[in-house]
Amino acid sequence: MYSVDIYNRVRRACLKDGMSAREAARYFNKDRMMIAKMLRHERPPGYRRSDVPRRPTLDG
Repeated sequence: MYSVDIYNRVRRACLKDGMSAREAARYFNKDRMMIAKMLRHERPPGYRRSDVPRRPTLDG
């Protein structure tokens, strides 16, 4: 999980300073898909559970 600081730096570089997403990926040493995700979300999205937690077999 990346910190809010890196999100802010990437968003500022791309949205305000005019840096392209590909150039930002090279500059920040991140994947282009991660840069696109950073540009979509203002803050890092939290953890989302994909499946419902399994209940123990012994539980009623």
